[in-house]
Amino acid sequence: MTLHVRAAGPDDVPAAAEVLAAAFTDYPWTRWTVDADGHGERLRALHYLYLSAVAVPFGRVDVGEAGQELLGVAVWMPSTGIPDEVWQRVGPAAAELAGHRAAAAAAAEEVLAGRRPSERHLTLASLGVVQHRQRQGLGAALLAPGLDRADRDGLPVWLETSGEPNVRFYRRLRFAVVGVVDLPGGGPRTWLMLRGPGTTAADRAATAAGPEDNWQERVR
Repeated sequence: MTLHVRAAGPDDVPAAAEVLAAAFTDYPWTRWTVDADGHGERLRALHYLYLSAVAVPFGRVDVGEAGQELLGVAVWMPSTGIPDEVWQRVGPAAAELAGHRAAAAAAAEEVLAGRRPSERHLTLASLGVVQHRQRQGLGAALLAPGLDRADRDGLPVWLETSGEPNVRFYRRLRFAVVGVVDLPGGGPRTWLMLRGPGTTAADRAATAAGPEDNWQERVR
């Protein structure tokens, strides 16, 4: 199966929100920060809000497709450039959707915000693959273009995960654990991971080709 990865637009937001909500249904972070009452619907609405108001207009959302089926979503965010008024609009709506867990969500965000890199970087904000296609290499394939862009631009990539199995997955993609946080009030353990920039796929292919095949200028 060939996975086609492309940038999402506004029309992709409903389907992308569905994929992410399903992928995060039993995730420790969202179980801690989103009310259990109507949990699935709250997750869908939260992902829809974030994708439509923040990620698509100010970041990059990659979707992976095979044929007409959307199989996965990766959300990449810059470290700067999102206007304060966007957060002022999104924050209250997100708190309402979090329900009785809004205070826990705010406390968790406050703790993690102080641990994030100060230098320019990309953040892998979310990665989700439909359940029946998990553990088939789609997550790594979906991340490859974004990691290549980061390498090309010389940017480190940051992520936070509350799933210990995810740590092993991301380590295979050259992320390293740079911190571990136990969220306040008995919240889940969260691993802070950073990936330094490296060579791009084009660089690796050119090196493998040898000098006689590498005479052409690469346009990026």
